[in-house]
Amino acid sequence: MPNLQSKLASVDPVWDQIKHEAQDAALAEPLIGGFVHATILHHASIEKALSYRIAAKLSSNEMSMMVVREIVDQAYAEEPALVEAARADLVAIYDRDPACHRLLQPILYFKGYQAVQAYRVSHYLWQQGHRDLAYFFQMRVSEIFGVDIHPGARIGKGIMIDHAHSVVIGETAVVGDNVSMLHSVTLGGTGKEEEDRHPKIGDGVLIGAGAKVLGNITIGHCSRIAAGSVVLEAVPPCKTVAGIPAKIVGEAGCDQPSISMNHMLGPWED
Repeated sequence: MPNLQSKLASVDPVWDQIKHEAQDAALAEPLIGGFVHATILHHASIEKALSYRIAAKLSSNEMSMMVVREIVDQAYAEEPALVEAARADLVAIYDRDPACHRLLQPILYFKGYQAVQAYRVSHYLWQQGHRDLAYFFQMRVSEIFGVDIHPGARIGKGIMIDHAHSVVIGETAVVGDNVSMLHSVTLGGTGKEEEDRHPKIGDGVLIGAGAKVLGNITIGHCSRIAAGSVVLEAVPPCKTVAGIPAKIVGEAGCDQPSISMNHMLGPWED
């Protein structure tokens, strides 16, 4: 009798769509056919494709692709929530990013998506007590993608990090569900304290490019942080903040700013 995983795979519309898109891509661009087959079409499920992709990106002379893939496969087998989060992230990018026209794109090309999935494995390793292995994953993600997420950070699902370059998320940071952020965002500390020292980002928050959120402060759900802002104080829910240091300049402008992705300040804002 087929196991539950194989049953789910047989009725998996997301994975089916990805495979159809991969077949179309291979036909349209024969020169990348081998890449598309190796990354997508040779695999029976989205988690197998993701483990291959993560291993292909993070492997090096220091750790082979086979070893990295075994680590990721084991993490996915032991913690199905990792795959659930990967699916939610994928759909979030497809829904929110106007440059994403296919579910296939983030898996193949978007370093923000790939970096977050590799982080998720490192966080699982961190929770299981494999601290040095988690640090190795963090190091390779930073080297390959230019994204530095501490494996101790806690990040929800439905996450979109657009462009992703130079994103830094500290050890005690917490990011809620359905958060969107752009490149060069920092969720950092303010000194050398070793306790809880990083921001807590609520659900549905939109963080603009280059924004810095520093210290153990709370950013309320469904708020907006304008590009280039430096946030040093807590932000209530459903507000827009801007400036250096950031100040409240108005309401968030909609119920779900992280989904609408509207970065423009309204007429009631300076």
